[in-house]
Amino acid sequence: MTNIRIKSNPMGTIAENLAHIRAALPETVTLVAVSKFHPAEAVREAYDAGQRIFGESRPQEMVAKYETLPRDIEWHMIGHLQTNKVKYIVPFVSLIHSVDSWRLAEAIDREAAKAGRVIDVLLEVHIAREETKFGWDTSELEHFLQDGSLTGLRNIRIRGLMGMASLTEDTAQVKREFARLHSVFTSFKERYLPQIDTLSMGMSGDYPTAIREGATMIRVGSSIFGDRK
Repeated sequence: MTNIRIKSNPMGTIAENLAHIRAALPETVTLVAVSKFHPAEAVREAYDAGQRIFGESRPQEMVAKYETLPRDIEWHMIGHLQTNKVKYIVPFVSLIHSVDSWRLAEAIDREAAKAGRVIDVLLEVHIAREETKFGWDTSELEHFLQDGSLTGLRNIRIRGLMGMASLTEDTAQVKREFARLHSVFTSFKERYLPQIDTLSMGMSGDYPTAIREGATMIRVGSSIFGDRK
């Protein structure tokens, strides 16, 4: 796995924080700046510092920012997505990380067809101990892959997997959860999804561990923008 060491960085400006994080990232890892609950002005500051990929968790907030910010931004939906909210983001969203059920996958496929688009998605796998976190059970997800249901949807393109580790100080547990998700990713790529290339895992508190365990995409918010209001 990738050997990476991140030195602690006292909060500076958004541009300084971005530069600090980017300097330590392997070229194989994509940074999603999690801008949820932060104002459009903060997103613009990160944009001016060269960041182009931003993650939001609420469709209404994403739409509002999309309408006021530069159109070359890639917007990622990283939070739990209700089926009745899919239609609001389908016209412009670049990647949906949080496809956690067959019902949601169907809804995205249906709305994408109406919009004349094929939407890139990640399948969210439940790896944490907390029951409050969303995601497929691995065996349930495998069932939908084995019978071809998910791969048969024509207006979504499965790019990989996403997962959230437990919120805990036990770094060994977090490491095990990320390692398990990487193992699932590898297995599914070999057996069902040869095209997948994205493993989204790791946030501000644990992304160095996620990278060591095989993440190709990390979702970082507070280490860039500071604490959310």
